[in-house]
Parts: sequence; C-alpha cells; structure tokens
Amino acid sequence: MKTEVGPIVVVPHTHWDREWYLPFQRFRLRLVSLLDGVVERMAADPRWRFTLDGQMAAVDDYLEIRPERREEIVALVREGRLAVGPWQILHDEFLCSGETIVRNLELGLRRAEELGAAMMVGYLPDQFGHCAQTPQILRLAGLEHACVWRGVPSRVQEHAFAWEAPDGTVIRTQYLPEGGYGNAASMFEDGAPEGRAAAFAEAMSRWHPRGGPLLAMYGADHTAPAADLADRIAAAGDGMRLDTLTGYMAAVGPSVEGLTRVRGELRSHARANILPGVISARVRLKQLMGRGERLVERYAEPLAALWYAGDARRFLDLAWRRLVEVSCHDSVTGCGADETAEQVAARAAEAGQLGRAVRDLALERWAAGVPHGGHLVFNPSPRARRGVVVVEVPSAGGDGLVTGEGRPVPVQVLETAPTVLDDAVHPASDLPVLLERIYGRVLYGQEIRDWSVSPADRTLTFHVTPRADTRFDIGDVREALRGADGDWRLRVLADPRRTVAALVPAPALGLTAVAPASVPAPAEVDGPVVADASTLDNGLLRAEVREDGTLRLRTRAGQVVEGAGRIVDGGDLGDTYNHAPPARDRLVETPLTVRVEPVRPGPLVAALDIVRTYRWPVSGDAASDARSEDGEDITVTMRAELRAGEPFLRLRVAFDNRCDDHRVRLHLPLPRRAESSFAEGQFAVVERGTAAEGGFGERPVPTYPASAFVAAGGLAVLLEHVTEYEITGGGGELALTLLRSVGYLSRDRNAYRDQPAGPQLPTPRAQCRGGRTVGLALMPHDGDRPGPRVLDAAEEYRHDLAATAGYGPVGAPVPASREGPTLTGRGVALTSLRPRDGGWIEARMVAQTPEPATAVLRGPFTEAARADARGRPGEPLEAAGGALTLALRPWEIATVRLRTVQAGL
Repeated sequence: MKTEVGPIVVVPHTHWDREWYLPFQRFRLRLVSLLDGVVERMAADPRWRFTLDGQMAAVDDYLEIRPERREEIVALVREGRLAVGPWQILHDEFLCSGETIVRNLELGLRRAEELGAAMMVGYLPDQFGHCAQTPQILRLAGLEHACVWRGVPSRVQEHAFAWEAPDGTVIRTQYLPEGGYGNAASMFEDGAPEGRAAAFAEAMSRWHPRGGPLLAMYGADHTAPAADLADRIAAAGDGMRLDTLTGYMAAVGPSVEGLTRVRGELRSHARANILPGVISARVRLKQLMGRGERLVERYAEPLAALWYAGDARRFLDLAWRRLVEVSCHDSVTGCGADETAEQVAARAAEAGQLGRAVRDLALERWAAGVPHGGHLVFNPSPRARRGVVVVEVPSAGGDGLVTGEGRPVPVQVLETAPTVLDDAVHPASDLPVLLERIYGRVLYGQEIRDWSVSPADRTLTFHVTPRADTRFDIGDVREALRGADGDWRLRVLADPRRTVAALVPAPALGLTAVAPASVPAPAEVDGPVVADASTLDNGLLRAEVREDGTLRLRTRAGQVVEGAGRIVDGGDLGDTYNHAPPARDRLVETPLTVRVEPVRPGPLVAALDIVRTYRWPVSGDAASDARSEDGEDITVTMRAELRAGEPFLRLRVAFDNRCDDHRVRLHLPLPRRAESSFAEGQFAVVERGTAAEGGFGERPVPTYPASAFVAAGGLAVLLEHVTEYEITGGGGELALTLLRSVGYLSRDRNAYRDQPAGPQLPTPRAQCRGGRTVGLALMPHDGDRPGPRVLDAAEEYRHDLAATAGYGPVGAPVPASREGPTLTGRGVALTSLRPRDGGWIEARMVAQTPEPATAVLRGPFTEAARADARGRPGEPLEAAGGALTLALRPWEIATVRLRTVQAGL
C-alpha cells in the first residue's frame, strides 16, 4: 500500500549570519530592516508564521535598536506564530568547548522564555559538521528534536534519523535534504509556483518512504519572505500550509522507531560541504577562544564559587556572552572579512580579560593574608597536584621557599633582576623635571620605599621595591632639593630580587601559599630534570635533539618516537574554507641551518631552543598553479622544555611569517602505525579513521579538529586550543597545522571544492603575517586508545597553577593551605564549577571513558541534587559525610547542584 506524502509545510525563515563578509553592525542594519517588515506583516495578517533562525542573538540585536517593539515580539512568540531560540547563537560545534555549547543553549532558552516561549528544536542549519555529544546536550536541556543539514552520512536515506550520542542518548533528527535550510527558497519566485511546488514534492518524496508532511524551508541567507506569502499559500489549497519549525516538529513527533541510527559526530562530506579549512583559518582566533574559555571555566568561575564572598556573576555572565558571540559559525571560524575577524578577536580577548579580572578579584582577599614577598597559589584541578609556578621573590628573604605548613618547596633560580635601574648625572635645573617621572610613589614600575639627599656629594637616591608600606611624599623630596645647584647624581636602586621556578604542592581546587625563608638545605626535587647541549631527561622522558633539529623521545618504559618536530611548509591556493595546494606544489622541510641553544639547565625546568632556518616561497602563483620562485629566509625557533615529574615534553614553535599562500605543519612520526586517531573535544574523545567519506562538491580531506589532545599510534599531543590535525604517511605520522595563510574569504575556483562557499572577497589579513607562536606537548603512551594518564596529563598541561603576589605585612606568618572540593573517578573530568542563585554551587562532569565510571565528589556539602543542562533542579542526592557518589554511563555528562559551607568565608 502506497503511503501518502504531504502536505508541504512551508516554514518561512531567514538564515542570519550575524557577521560574515560584512561586520556585525553593517549586517545589523539589514536585520532591522528585514524584521521591521516581518513584524509589520505578521501584525497585519494573523496567517503569517516565521522562524527566526534558531538563535536569540537576532532578536536581541533587533530589540537593542527597536526596544519599542518588544511587546509586539512577545505577543507573536506567545501566540506561537514567531519561533525564537533555542540557541543564543548558531555556533561552530568544534571550535568551542562543550561548556560553551551548554551555556549557549542555556542562555538562548532563558532569553526566549523571557519573551514567552522557546522553540524546543535543536536547530543547527549551517554548522560545518556536528559534534558527537550534541544529542545528549539537547536532551539534557529538555529538547526532543534536532534539525541538521551538513555532515549527514550517505547511509541516511530518509528525511529523519536517530542520532545517538556516545553515552547512548538518542534524539530524533530532521535532515534537510535537497538544498538544506533553503530547500524551498525559490518556490515563490515570480511566476506560477505550481510547477516548482510539484518539483519540490517529487524531489522530497524519495526522502519520505513512509509518507508524512514535507518540510519546505522557505528562506536563505539574509533574505525576507515574499510580502504576499500567506496569500500564495492560501491559493495553493490543502496541499500546502504555513507553519513554524516548532509546528512541523509537533506534527511529526519525537519517536525514533524504525529510523536509521547514526552514532557520534557528523562530519561526512557525502551530502554537503563541511568546509574543514575553517579549523585552521586565522589560528589566532582559536588561541584567543581557548584561552578565554579556560580562564572563565576553570579559574574565574570556580574561584567565584568557592573563594569569593561577593557576587561576581554579572561579570561572569558578560564573559560568557562574549564567548558565545565568538563561537558563531562565521566568527571563530575565521571565514569572515578582515573587519569581522578583528572584532571577533577583540570580543574573545575581552572574555579572557573578564575571566582574569574575576580570578584576580577572588584571589585578592586571600593574597592580603600572605606576607609581602610571598605568593598565593590556586590549583584549578579537582585533585591535589604539584606544579611549577614562576614567581619573583626578594633575594634577601632567604634562600628557599616554604609553605604555610613549613614544608620547603624546591626552587630553581631563572633570573636575577638588576638592582641599579638608573645612575646618571644631571644639572640641578633638570631635577624638577626628573621628579615628574614619579607617579604617586611609583618609579620604574616599582614603589619608592626610601630616599635620601646628600648635599655634600650632590646625590639623590631612591630605593624602590615592588610594594612599599612606608610613607612617601614627593613634596618632602622637593623641599630637600630646594636651592640645589651644580651637577647632581640621580640613582634609582631596586631591592635585589630573583625570578624562580617553584614546584608547589597544592590542594584540590584550593589555595596554598609560599614565602621566602632560610632553609637548612634546599628541598629535594623528586625526579629532577637534567640537560646538556642537546638532551633533556627527567627520568620519565628523555628528549635528544638530532642533527636535523628533530627530536628523539624515549620513555622509561622504552617507548621511542624518532624524528619528532619536523617542520613542513607547503603551498595553499585555497581560501578560509578549504585548503587547496597548487598543482605544482613545492614542499620545504629541510632546514638550511640548525643550531641548538641552551636555555634552562634544570633541576625543575630544563629547556633548549632548536633554531632552524628555511627558505620558503614568498607567495603562491595562481596563474601558473604553483608557488613563486622567489624565497624568504625564515627562522623557526622550537623551544623544547621538560619539567620535573612531567611525562610530556613541552614545545613552543615560533616564527615570523613573511610569506603568503602557504600552510605550515608540524610532523610527528608515530611509535607504531595508526589505523585511527582519538581526539578530545566537546565532552568526548572521538575515534576517527584515516579517511573521510566524500560524495559532494569538496574533496574529503581527512583533516580534523582536536581540543585538549589528539592521540594516535602511541603518541598523544596535548593542545592549548582547537588544532587541525591529519594522520599522514599511511598511518605513520601525525601532522598538526601551525599556520594556514590564505588571501581570500572564498575563491570561486578552488581545486578542492566545486562550489563557492561565499563571496570572492580578498582577506589580506588572513595571510596571518607577523609573529606566530603555537604551544603543545608530546606524550608517548601505552596502548592504542589514550587512557586516564593522557587525560590527567592534558588537565595539568592546559591548567597551570595560578600564582598571585602576597601583599600582607612583611614577616607575617604564612597562612595554611585551604582545600576545595575533590573529584575522583577513572576517566571522570570536571568541566564546570560555578556559583548559582540561592547559595548553590553547580558542578558539571563527564565520564570520558568507554567504560562505566564512578564519580566521587567530596567537600563540605550539606545538600545535593541532580540538575539538567539548564541548571534546573532534579532528584535529590545523598551527600552523607560530604561525599557524593554518582554512577556514570560511558561518556555521560552529569550536572549536580550543591549547597556547601562556603570555604573560608
């Protein structure tokens, strides 16, 4: 029996790129004009329906200019005619953290509900692929539907499929075939629509073997519906109706029975371009995003929740707004105009600044109890750990550092500051002008603690120190110099100080303090690192520099990596969306010169600079599909740093990019051949093969994103920000992109993509000229799949202990350490800890393991409850004795609310 297909459900909408080939404010002008028309037509004709792109940013941006229309918007939303939310912005799912995705959804749903109701559909129309945990995130927020276009694999043969997250959560997912979110964009162009409607129904029917209504997404980028749309649909009769996406989903229901099941991320090129080059376009944006997220998620919020008596949530909310804005799929991706990229960078930096400001605010009170010359240290990890902090201490305070418990701390002197900051002779007539250098009591960046005038030898001396608690009045100095004549000697002398690396033990999510003290013997270093002219060794890992500047790594267990750190420069005649090497590419990987420079000798920190020079072609040559013959000598400095007790080697690669149209990658031979890779990101560790599914209009290059780390063949690379990688050489090497330098937003002719991805707009700043630095770390590991040791190493590498200078009275006792909550469990990671209303604290964790896990959260808890992804309370939990135990499914995301005795307040 033939199933009935239809009716055609027309969903008028606009896909609104907040910023892209034009910057935000220029696009907003168009947005206001478009929505003025839509709102006016909806007010005049009750038949009208409109879906506002699934993102509240468009509503907020509109109401900021048209606040007088808020009540009209509210009325339309409450009537169910205008669908808004659930996201705050349509994000890129791979270029932000999982926590940013949750906050995006939380913010969007809250804002939509303030206007009356949220569209409870996970609408993801234009993202460049979809991360594995999206089904779980949506379901944890109460959504039962997703709707996607890009990334869907070829085995999906119907208009809907069952999308399964790694933990087993399943959500009904509407696929947008035959043109994505604009599959009906031309249905009501001038002329009779009957033929176009019939062609649409015929094309869509093959995706509906069981029958049912046909979803016609009538809209495109930055476009408004036809003014007489309601009349045209009414004229079409019963075979067509007008609705919102919410209305369509309500009609089809959330059941996944009989649907094809797809597990994990959606990154197939089979049905639409996923434009993978955005992962490596404008790398600096990814660096700013990663830094901002870590500062807010893992420093500012936990400190505000645990160690701050005030309320910093307004600042944190603003930081999250900036991060969410930056996460937009045309923003952090770097595929916009140069003006757009500049504004994105400014917002990302602002988020980081807000995070740092709240961090410093929370630590300030506790730093007041640490004696001057000492330092307060915060551990952002939910377990006790030791870590290296670099601090400046007075040389006269003793030859060591001790904690509040009197425990000596190992130190290594890195630098001794100069004590003579100025010593020169000036005519007395210049002294009043020279005194203008003093701002308050600050001179040469330090505070004046003492001064003297010696008329006999005509000498004025200032003694400065980082923080002074003595009285100072510049008027006294001027009075002492009254009547001075002849030539005078001006000296500025600083108290002797040293910059040291200290290996500090710190309690979980807690505070500890260290201060200078005389110790009978230097504290012993467990597993010291030693260095010679070309080798670093800490007993866990040995790194040797070879003649070509690459590294040989060997672990204590005998695992070996040969030739790590090869720099390969190749051409790129693509654009911000897709890498495309020239047909006659020329790879440069052999350095002209190599030298090794010692930097630090150990025992806590040892480092070598490996300095290589290359001759890179200055640009691409599109006319001849090659690279230019002219070259530029480029110096690449790779600092290799090994610390005591760390099983990984830190690398920092730096160079001045003076070339265009090229890609620079760091190649890492693997200990053993890899059939797959494992990349951390967005609450999961995703396994990927060495090839990608193709079938549409772009070459399916197997380049992928990784957030905290990527591992393959027994080697893990720990990362500071989302980084593009590829398994090359038949599974024998891992290549990481350090820089991709291109000159166009999109090229109409791109060898790796059939269709343009946007306007052919020059983007000279996407060539990324100037100083470039990328940090990462190498860690050989056992087995094929990275286990808890790699997770722990990534946690420590990405989240340094934070130190701030004490400013309490000199000689005051060093305060004892204070412990925060602890989280234990094999493979269990903390992703968020933040203050909530009513004295609650919210903690989020994920089991990043393919096996069930038990999470144990300990702290001064008096009450606990489960919560959803929006923070709404669920079932109460037992927290006997301050211990909360949760049984977690593999890859399960869990959120809990905790009422706690506020630590130390």
